[in-house]
Amino acid sequence: MFVSIKDTDVIAPNLHRRYSGVTSTVMALLPIQAKTFAIACVGTHIPADVPKVRMRDVIAGGWQKTRVWHARRNDEMIVGLLLKYVLRQPWKLLFTSAAQRRHTRFTRWMILKMDEVIATSEMAASYLERKPVVIQHGVDLIRFQPSDDKAIEWKASGLPGNYGVGVFGRVRHQKGTDLFVEVMIQLLPEFPEWTAVITGLEAPEEADFVNDLKNRIKDAGLCERIVMLGEVSRDEVPLWFRRVSLYVAPMRWEGFGLTTLEAMASGTAVVATTTGASTLIVREGVTGNLVPPDDLDALRTAVKAHLENPPLAIQRGAQGRQMAEQHHDILGEVHSIQAVYESLLSIKN
Repeated sequence: MFVSIKDTDVIAPNLHRRYSGVTSTVMALLPIQAKTFAIACVGTHIPADVPKVRMRDVIAGGWQKTRVWHARRNDEMIVGLLLKYVLRQPWKLLFTSAAQRRHTRFTRWMILKMDEVIATSEMAASYLERKPVVIQHGVDLIRFQPSDDKAIEWKASGLPGNYGVGVFGRVRHQKGTDLFVEVMIQLLPEFPEWTAVITGLEAPEEADFVNDLKNRIKDAGLCERIVMLGEVSRDEVPLWFRRVSLYVAPMRWEGFGLTTLEAMASGTAVVATTTGASTLIVREGVTGNLVPPDDLDALRTAVKAHLENPPLAIQRGAQGRQMAEQHHDILGEVHSIQAVYESLLSIKN
């Protein structure tokens, strides 16, 4: 739904042409933020329930009053810098950094030009050359909810077996999808009640990687039990988190790892690598297991423990939901970010 630029105090751009984890974060926050703050999005992949403005209106209305430009990517920081320092509009520039690696020289320069910076974890903060406000991501506990009966939910999927194990997100090397496939090839013949599900964007530049996965699955004779669904709609994502009894996050590196939180909120046990913020989210032996990145043996052992004991997966999933409710409600993130907006808008140029 389009709103007038005059009625906005914050613009949250989403300028990436493909749907990504950052996009998911923005679209989770905006509908909630808009209930109490004059915020709108500009860019792509904006759902109907999210207030949005056109870029031409942002440029034309940029001189009206001071607003916050909340960037989360380099290209969005560039646009913000152009609005403020080239067009000389009274923007306050805010950047959220989730990266747990040293930024390039150009990115570091842009970050220093921001009026304020948010880091999504203390680890992400440690890679910045200025002191940020640390605000962890939260999860929408209404959108992501446990099913009353996972067996019924799984049966509705039409896939074989009684239990599902999944990995969701873009299919590529960084996400460790190949590690998941290899573990499934090794374990599923031993556990006929389980079926594996892979969802996520299969980008053209990842065609060789994706085709190799499909060939490995075919060669193992497991095409009906390791199912690659491709990219599913935003509305379908919570459904798959509810259906599976175990979620695997085998990333080789990650900025934050929001899917781990989404799985926990959905009452699903988690096996995750110690990347991103997983060590702050997953409670070892309670809500799931943590394993080193790129450690196939450790990943297989942790996954197997759940496949051979489905009640354990169900128990850990229930604990995960409880942890999400107690410590990771998205409302906490919304309130903390709003405080940053209010602080920026109170500062005169």
